[in-house]
Amino acid sequence: MKTSSKTRKILVILAIALALVAGYLVGGGRHLLHDPGVPAETADTGAKVQYTCGMHPFIIQDEPGTCPICGMRLTPMRPGEDKAAPAERRIKHWVSPMDPTYVRDEPGEDYMGHDLVPVYEDGVVPGQILIDPVTMQNMGVRIAPVERRDLTRTIRTVGLVEYEEPRRYMINSKIDGWVERLHVNQTGQTVRRGQALLDIYSPELVSAQEEFLLALRNRDRLAQSPFPEIAAGGERLLEAARTRLKYWDISDRQIEELERTRQVRKTLTLYSPHGGIVTEKAVFQGMRIMGGEDLFQISDLSRVWILTDIYEFEAPWVRAGLNARVELPFAVDVAREGKVAFLYPYLRGETRTLQARIEFDNPDLQLKPGMYANVFIAADPVRDVLAVPRQAVLRSGKRDRVFVALGEGRFEPRTVTIGVTDEEGYMQILSGLRLGEDVVVSAQFMLDSEAKLQEAIEKMMPVPEPVDHEEHEPEIDLEDLF
Repeated sequence: MKTSSKTRKILVILAIALALVAGYLVGGGRHLLHDPGVPAETADTGAKVQYTCGMHPFIIQDEPGTCPICGMRLTPMRPGEDKAAPAERRIKHWVSPMDPTYVRDEPGEDYMGHDLVPVYEDGVVPGQILIDPVTMQNMGVRIAPVERRDLTRTIRTVGLVEYEEPRRYMINSKIDGWVERLHVNQTGQTVRRGQALLDIYSPELVSAQEEFLLALRNRDRLAQSPFPEIAAGGERLLEAARTRLKYWDISDRQIEELERTRQVRKTLTLYSPHGGIVTEKAVFQGMRIMGGEDLFQISDLSRVWILTDIYEFEAPWVRAGLNARVELPFAVDVAREGKVAFLYPYLRGETRTLQARIEFDNPDLQLKPGMYANVFIAADPVRDVLAVPRQAVLRSGKRDRVFVALGEGRFEPRTVTIGVTDEEGYMQILSGLRLGEDVVVSAQFMLDSEAKLQEAIEKMMPVPEPVDHEEHEPEIDLEDLF
C-alpha cells in the first residue's frame, strides 16, 4: 500500500509539470515559433506570406528573392494586400495621344489624324507606365522641359588646300618633232605668260615655212597684175600659210621675222600661253615628242581652293554663302576670313562626306596646295523651335521615341520627328511634343523595357467586350394586352 501511494504522488507531479509546459507553449512561449523573416501579424493569423516587386506588381512569389524582370529585391505583402480579380473597366472618355486637352465621348481621330485613346474611370490610359516614387529614385529618373530656343552650330572640320581648277593649264605640242633646247627645265619654276618654253625641230614646220615664203613671193608677183581678182588670190594664199603656222603655236613675232628675213629656220620656239608655277614636267631636252603629247602643266596659285568634308548629319546646317574662318597649323593666331562658295551635289564614296569649297586669294603664296587647314563654318541659327536634350531621344533606327512625364509616377512613350542637333546637345522636335511638357533624360532604357513588357502582356490579355450600360425595357408580349 505504501508503494502504490508513492507512485500516485509521482504521477500527480508529472501531470502538473506537463500542464505547465503545455500552457507556456500555447500562451507566452508562442513567440519562439515565429519566423524572424515573417511579420508578426502574419504569424499570429497564420496567413501565408507572399512577396512582390514594387515595379512589377504582377510578380508574386511565395518565397523572398529578386524580381526576374528588373532584379529588384522582393518585398513582403501584407495580409489582405492581394488584389482581387480585376473588375470590368469602364471607359470614361477618349483623348488625343498628342494633345490631352482634346477630349471626346466616343472614339475617332483628333485634328492631327491620330487615333483617340481611351481613358478609363480608374485614370489609367493604355500605353502609360506607372512607377512608384521610391523606384523612380532608385532608377535615377531625371526630367527636362520641352522648351523653345534658338539652335546654333559651328561646323569644325579640316580643309585641304587645292589648286583652283580653272587656273590649271596643260601645255602640249601640236606637231611631231624633237626638243632641241629646254628653256624651262625644272618643276616648281615660275613661268610668265609669253615666256619661251622650248625650241622644237620638226620637218613639218620647215615645210610650212617654205610654203609661207613661197606664198609671200607669189603674192608680191601677183600684186602687179591688172586684174584685182588675181592679186586678191595671192593675198589669200599667203594668209592661209600664215594661219597654218599660227595653228601650230608659232608666235606672230616669229612669223614677222620669217617674213622680214625670208630665211627658213631649223627650229622654232614654243611660248607659254599662261603664267604660273610648273607643277608637272614630262619633257626632256633631246627627246622626241608626238603631236598632242603633254609637255608641261602650269598652275596659277594666285587663287586657291580649300575643300572641306562635311558629315551627313551636319549637311542641313551648311549652305553656300556662309562665313568661314580658316586657321593654318603654323599660324593659328592669323586667321583668314572667307565664304563657302560652292557645295558639291554628291557625296564622296570613300568617306561618305559632303564637300564644301572655300575660295581665297593667295598673292603671297602662303596657302600651298596639299596643306591642311582648320576650318570653322558659322551656320545659320534655327530660331524659335521646340527642342529637348539629345539624351531624351531613343533612336532605334525605325523610329525616334521619348518618354513624357505626366506626373504622379506616370510616363507615356511617344514617337517624335526630330530635326537638327545643335552644338549644346539640344535636338529639334518637329512633331510629337508640345511646349511645357516634361521628358525623361535618364533611365529611359529601363522605361522602354517596361513599356515593351507591358505591351506584350496587353497583347496576351483578352480584349474586354464593350458593355452596354443602357437599361433595356422588358419586351411586352402582344398577347398580354388582350
